[in-house]
Amino acid sequence: MPQPRHPSLRETAAFGGALFGRPAGWLRAIHFAAVAMVTALSPSAYDREARRVAARQIHFSAWQAVPGFTLACALLSFVLIRIVVGTAQNYGLPQYALELTVRVLVLELIPILAALFVALRSGAAISIAVTLMHVRGEFDQLARAGRDPVGGELVPRAIGSLVAVMLLSYSSGVVALALAYGELYGLSPWALGTFVRVTGQVFEPAVVVGFVLKTMLFGAAVGAIPIGAALGIRRDPAQAPIAVRRGMVRLGVALALIEIVFLAVMYA
Repeated sequence: MPQPRHPSLRETAAFGGALFGRPAGWLRAIHFAAVAMVTALSPSAYDREARRVAARQIHFSAWQAVPGFTLACALLSFVLIRIVVGTAQNYGLPQYALELTVRVLVLELIPILAALFVALRSGAAISIAVTLMHVRGEFDQLARAGRDPVGGELVPRAIGSLVAVMLLSYSSGVVALALAYGELYGLSPWALGTFVRVTGQVFEPAVVVGFVLKTMLFGAAVGAIPIGAALGIRRDPAQAPIAVRRGMVRLGVALALIEIVFLAVMYA
């Protein structure tokens, strides 16, 4: 007699099953994100295999990508900082150059670039891997073997994407701040007090909380939406490209919505 599928996977794959099309896909992704959050907060979910999967995902999505992404962001930041500083000086507003640079680069541009980078580097790969596991019935095999497929295979991948987005955002933000200081004040240490004062005015407690929350939502979206799309297809290998396409489109829309909401809240 065949064993029933694991309840969490069955609910995630069937959630919105009465619906079809895009609404069901969004609901499935949201449902998986909720299941992943609850599972991630459960210490019993972190067995040796789950930690191994999470470490491998973090190594691939974040650690291997740090040098290349940081270098690309440094080049982009250098160009934008030169443009902002030069424009501010031409209009006689050099005192606003640093604040504008921090707000545009560190708070807005770099986090969305980090999310897109992780999505393109890891999101599609995660979607294909989960799709093939779903098609081959590997999740059912894990459930019959007594392992939780959500906590052992899916949640670690989502956590890896979350950590990658946050790590790339924060490390590249620090590099952008260093470049801004060098462009505005050179190598002189005497302007450090002014630099700290201006950046401190930008990074108010509410702004810091919003910045951390936004990067966390970016990371959660990058991890959850491709997996939700992969779990929603039929068990047919030909459906793998469809799952990737749906996941990437929904992810792009989700990232845009998150950014728009935070822009409206922060600068309304």
